[in-house]
Amino acid sequence: MKINWKVLVVCLVLTFAVGFVGSLFTSPNTGTDWYNSIKPTITPPNFVFPVVWNVIFLLIAISLYLVWISSKKKDKPKILLVFGVNFILNVLWSLIFFELRLPLVSFFELILLFGSVIWMILVTKKINKVSSWLLVPYLLWLIFAGILNFLIAF
Repeated sequence: MKINWKVLVVCLVLTFAVGFVGSLFTSPNTGTDWYNSIKPTITPPNFVFPVVWNVIFLLIAISLYLVWISSKKKDKPKILLVFGVNFILNVLWSLIFFELRLPLVSFFELILLFGSVIWMILVTKKINKVSSWLLVPYLLWLIFAGILNFLIAF
């Protein structure tokens, strides 16, 4: 398969830009007394999160790339919509949880984020099965994040 470098770079930049914006809300707050006082005991060390998220964002970018180059013109608006909604929800969770410090609200927002990943998987599966499988680690990580968020909120 010939790589379309322009599309790949756009997918990588777009996806990692989402991660960067989310980190603007997350990073300054992970060392705070507030966060340290609410972390469940099963929370991994802080250094684990950026490593995992960078791998997940790489997989999302590759998924977006594969579904984009495999899709017909008529499918592209739906792909943009499903990934765009997910990207917005992803950043929104960081804003709500870390910046606004509203764990209960962020838990319910996380349910929407989880649903958006399922939607991404369903949309991409019809176009490129590999693309959909690349999103499974994202879904699994959100389940774990959901457990942490639940333990904090309730």
